[in-house]
Order: sequence, then structure tokens, then C-alpha cells
Amino acid sequence: MLTLRLAAAQLDTVVGDLAGNVAQILGGLRDAEAEGADLCIFPELAITGYPPEDLLLKPGFVADNRAALAEVAEKTGDCVAIVGFVDRRDPDAIGLGARPPDDVEPERPGRLANAAAVCAGGRVLGVYHKRLLPNYGVFDEERWFVPGTGPYELFRIAGALVGVSVCEDVWFDAGPVADQGRAGADLVVNLNASPYSRGRRSQRLAILAERVAEAGCAIGYVNQVGGQDELVFDGASLVVDADGTLLAAGRQFETDLVLCDITTDTDSSIDTATCRVVEWSAESRAATSRIAPVLPEPLEPHAEVYAALVLGTRDYLAKNGFSDAVMGLSGGIDSALVAAIATDALGPEHVHALAMPSRYSSEGSRSDATLVAERLGIDLAVVALEPAHAAVSGMLSPLLAGAPEGLTDENLQSRLRGLLLMAVSNERGWIVLTTGNKSEMATGYSTLYGDSAGGFAVIKDVPKTLVYELCAYRNARAMAAGQLAPIPDTILTKPPSAELRPDQRDDQSLPPYEELDPVLEAYVEDDRTAHELVAAGVAPDLVDQVVRLVDGAEYKRRQMPPGVRITDKAFGKDRRMPITNRYRSSASRER
Repeated sequence: MLTLRLAAAQLDTVVGDLAGNVAQILGGLRDAEAEGADLCIFPELAITGYPPEDLLLKPGFVADNRAALAEVAEKTGDCVAIVGFVDRRDPDAIGLGARPPDDVEPERPGRLANAAAVCAGGRVLGVYHKRLLPNYGVFDEERWFVPGTGPYELFRIAGALVGVSVCEDVWFDAGPVADQGRAGADLVVNLNASPYSRGRRSQRLAILAERVAEAGCAIGYVNQVGGQDELVFDGASLVVDADGTLLAAGRQFETDLVLCDITTDTDSSIDTATCRVVEWSAESRAATSRIAPVLPEPLEPHAEVYAALVLGTRDYLAKNGFSDAVMGLSGGIDSALVAAIATDALGPEHVHALAMPSRYSSEGSRSDATLVAERLGIDLAVVALEPAHAAVSGMLSPLLAGAPEGLTDENLQSRLRGLLLMAVSNERGWIVLTTGNKSEMATGYSTLYGDSAGGFAVIKDVPKTLVYELCAYRNARAMAAGQLAPIPDTILTKPPSAELRPDQRDDQSLPPYEELDPVLEAYVEDDRTAHELVAAGVAPDLVDQVVRLVDGAEYKRRQMPPGVRITDKAFGKDRRMPITNRYRSSASRER
């Protein structure tokens, strides 16, 4: 029996930051070597960051990524490093990454591979090309890559036979991982950039249990961590033994180095018809005593979602050069939650709020906004909206044959607030955080260039009912730490309202959120038709109202800022509906 010491490095890479990503990789490798690791694995496309998207159409970027890989390989020693990068599908795919001439034609689909390089002793020992390319949801890999083909390579590391796979390769049965296990691999490593969505960790564990049963070998699953545009990667790397036992796991939403000792059989038979063996080290280097397995307790569901929102917000600002954020704080529940998330992400000294009361704002909302700011420790400036409201109403009166009324007047107030926030943003260099939730985004219950104006939509993928649950979670966490709850009970208990007209309530324009959100989930995330929803027992009038609102608001959603994705289908890359679209699903019959 031999023991291989595996290290899985959860990195928070940045798309396009080749030098920074190389530094992170080499730092992780040094840490792994210090722990006596025989093998250190890194996330999918760790060199480029994930997803690089149409940067891959730039031949100079692809060449620079190969040069960055060469730099990593040159600095490897006895500890093997398996690193994700972009490979060229031509004979000189590895080389030293020489940059092509300036007049070279752009990269085209069919020339690139999503690849993993096996590096040790200052060189690249071999390269694996991802076989299964996801092309659904947020994934669009067939746009840039072609799948790998041909025989597999198994790498003998510390006496063990190690197979290599990338992300999607582990998600389907009868795939590359099963093939490598049957060919004789003792361990298959899987490099990932798997975005977070609710309940994702348990889903991954279930998939890995299926793969080890099929492959008959251990699997080491390393995942990226951090925010990239609307995506959040949660880390939570996993090592599962051949019998399905969870040996080690990475922390969620944090960089981490996961260490694990894997015991392997010395007399593994090899199917030479389907693979070849690349020799590196015939003997185990793990001469030190076995390390204790690390199995951090998974976060409970609300803590997990909240951590995703905090990390996604922190990384979006930091990676795009913003140190501070400004937002409207109305005294409502949505803005209170966004303020709490922003404070936890950036620190209270970097969060700035404007209260912009209008003639319709209640005294309770004004005092609630003040209380939230005080409890979070953020600064709050109060700017009365009435002077601007009155002035612009007067300017519009000749054009509208009278003062603005109804929806026109409501939207005017919202747009004036957006104007104030954007002016502060321009002057201070602070990014504007919007406060709309998924229920509002879905139904179009927002004002273009008003409450939707800003740079980042923190709770864009959070349904209204979940907003309440997350506020309760954040309050409970504070009280458990002996602190005041940041979100007062008065905010949690008052009927939600935009306060843009006298005695306004959300349920005058929308169904109650406890009825609305399940229908939205079924229609938007599960792609159920109106007819199917009625067949499942939903009231036809409710279905018709929701479908009409969702379908009619597509043009608004296209103009919304990006926001953190926490569900399996967020508005954006996940759901690509045409704006010009005359298909309507009827509650009474199919069309």
C-alpha cells in the first residue's frame, strides 16, 4: 500500500490577470510543498480565470496564457502541479507560448481546448483536454472550445496512478472519469470552476458518490472560489475515497488549501488499450505521519446564501476598482438587507447611504432608515426630494397639460433619486448599489433609470420572500454575537411599499409575495407554461397576471445592472429570452 498526499488549492482568480493568477498558483504550490504534498491541483482555467469568454478570441491572450503556464511549469519541483489553462489544438500546443505576429487571424472555435497541464520538475509532463463541454445555463463553452479526444494518460505520482479530468467530465455517467477508473486509475482529479447556486454542495457530493461507485477509485474535486461578474464560486472542494467516504473538504466561500492522504493499491492493473502511463515518481514521498482529515461543517442554507451575496459583492467591487459604495436607504426591507450585505462585504466605513424622503415618505420609514444606518455604523445623508420634485413637476406641467400624476409622477420621484445617487457616484467615485429583488425584476415592478439605476444589483436574484428570511438570519446572527439586530422589527412587520403615492402598498400592484414567488420560480426557473401551472393547481387569474407581467418586462431586465447569482436560473446569462416576442402561454390552453 502507498500513500499519496493530495493538496487542493481553492484560489480566487481574476479573469485576465495572468500575472496575478500565476502568483496565486505558485503561492499555493509552495504551501502544498511545505505540507509534504505529492500532488497539488488547481481550479479549471486557473491561469486565465474563469470564464474568460471572448478574451479567447484574441490570439495574443491565448499566447500570453501559454507563456504564463510555462512560467508555472518552470518553477515546479517534486510536487506535481495540475493547472487549468487554455491550449491550442495544434502540434506546438505547449511550447513556450511564443506570441503570434500582430497580423495573425483571430482565434476561431475549433482551435482551442479547455485544458489541464500536469507539471513537475520544471516542465510540462502532459496535457488533458476537457472532453465534455457544458453549453447550458451560464455555460457557453462550445462557442470557444472543442472537446478532447484520443487515449487517456495516467500519471504515476508517488506510486499511484492519477487520471485528470475537468469539471463537466465528472457530472455524467459513462464519461471520462469512469473510463479512467476502469483503465486502472487509483485517483482521478477534477479541476472545477463550478458556480454557486442554492444547495450546490450537496448536489456535488451526490454526483461524486455516483462517480466513485462507477469508476472504482478516489476522486479529488477542487473548485474555484470568489466572484466574477454575476457568478460566485463557493470553493467547497471535496475528496471522496473509492468506497464513497468523504475524506476532506474545503471551506465555503473562502480561499483554502485542502490536504488529504489517499491510500492506494500497489498492484493496480492498467488497461493499455485505452491509456498510457506517464512516469514521474515511483515511490511515495509522504513519509511524514498521516494528516488528520479536515471536514468543515457545511453552512446552513440561509448562511450559505448570505455568504454568497457578501462574497459576490466584495469581489465585484474589488476586482473592478471600487473601494466604496453608495445606495439609497429608504427604511424598507430591501434596502436594509443590501445595506447589511454591503457593510459585511466592504466594512462600514466604505458604505454610504442617502435617505431621500418625498412628500409621501412616512415618518416611520425615515426613522427606520436612520436606525439601520446607526446599527450598521454606516454614514447616512438625508436629502429631501421635495424641492427637486416640485421643480421638475413645474417644468413638465406645460408639456403634460398639467402636473404629472399617477405612474408618471411615481416614476419621476424614483428617477430623481437615481439622479442624486449617480451624481454622488460621479463626484466621489463610489459605485451605486441598487436594491431591487428578483420578484421585482421578474414582474417589472421597478423604474428604468430610477431605482434600477446603478452599477451592481446585490439582491437581483433574491426573491422577496427570501429577502425576509435573510434579514431574519442576519438579525439572529447579530444577536447571537451579543449585538443589536441591524434590521428593526418595524421594517420586518410593515407592509412593503414604494411610498410613491398616498397609502401605497406593493400588493395593490402585485399578488402577495407568498403567492407570487412560487409562481415566478415555476415560470422563470423551471420553465413551466401557464397551462402547466394551472394543471398543477395554480389559480388561472394569478397565472395570467404573472405571465403577463414577466413577459412584458424583458426590455427592462436587459437594462438592469449585473447582480449576484444564487439560483439555478438568474436573469442574465441563464435566461436569454427575446425582447420582441409574441408567444404567449395561456392559462386556459396551449397555443
